[in-house]
Amino acid sequence: MARRTTPSDLTITPRDRRFGREDKTARWWMGGDPVGTALYNALSATFPKGEAFFVESVRAFREGADPKLAAEIKAFVTQEVMHSREHVAFNKRAHQAGYDLKPLEDRVDYRLDIVRTRPPIVALAATMALEHFTAILAHELLKDPRHLADADPESAALWRWHAIEEIEHKGVAYDTWMHATKTWPRFTRWKVKAKVMLFVTHNFVVDRTKGTLELLRQDGLTGPRVWARLFWFAFGNPGMMRKILGAWASYFMPGFHPWHHDDRALIEREEKRLAAARSSEVYA
Repeated sequence: MARRTTPSDLTITPRDRRFGREDKTARWWMGGDPVGTALYNALSATFPKGEAFFVESVRAFREGADPKLAAEIKAFVTQEVMHSREHVAFNKRAHQAGYDLKPLEDRVDYRLDIVRTRPPIVALAATMALEHFTAILAHELLKDPRHLADADPESAALWRWHAIEEIEHKGVAYDTWMHATKTWPRFTRWKVKAKVMLFVTHNFVVDRTKGTLELLRQDGLTGPRVWARLFWFAFGNPGMMRKILGAWASYFMPGFHPWHHDDRALIEREEKRLAAARSSEVYA
């Protein structure tokens, strides 16, 4: 069994925050950019049902976990429930701004229904792969402030808060997988993990692209120029997808663990930023 490398001093801390309850969010809240707005809205549309699925998948294998992992699973569940709550509210504001997210939500249901026809261990493997995706996206989001530089303050705060906690609990699904497959041969474990990640990656890229284009269509923006603008936003500038490629590929390396790269310094930096922002709000 591979060495478990989640930091022994890691504490997963649910931060009960609420965002944007008092203000109406602009239709193009990403600095007036319809492409950036559509991409983040498309991602948010997946979270309420997707994160409920993550909770379901991890909790199915908590039996027999050591006390530290059991406590981390409990904190993971609490964080994910709050993420779902805040993205339900965020998605409601997108609806109020004129977007219909139902086609995107229906696609999530379609994918999850397929996974639920498989054995529960496949659902856990899919959760582990998607948790790696969210963790490396979160890392890049916090690492480079340009990603949210033009976003409205409440929306930016929501995404940064979410990113903090995705980094913090990035090892939970992986450690649960290692616990659940502890009797498997190492190559079998790696083969299943790798195949599921390739499947998840294909579906993630295809579905998020289609979802983003659907929201742009609702803005009356279609055609090759719009596709090119979306490609440039994702892979050019600010280039989120290009910048995570190396971290994505590391998942396939022998001995991989999400905490081989300890990025808690990003959490500390961002928590200080959010605390300063809240202080200025209080004393404004």
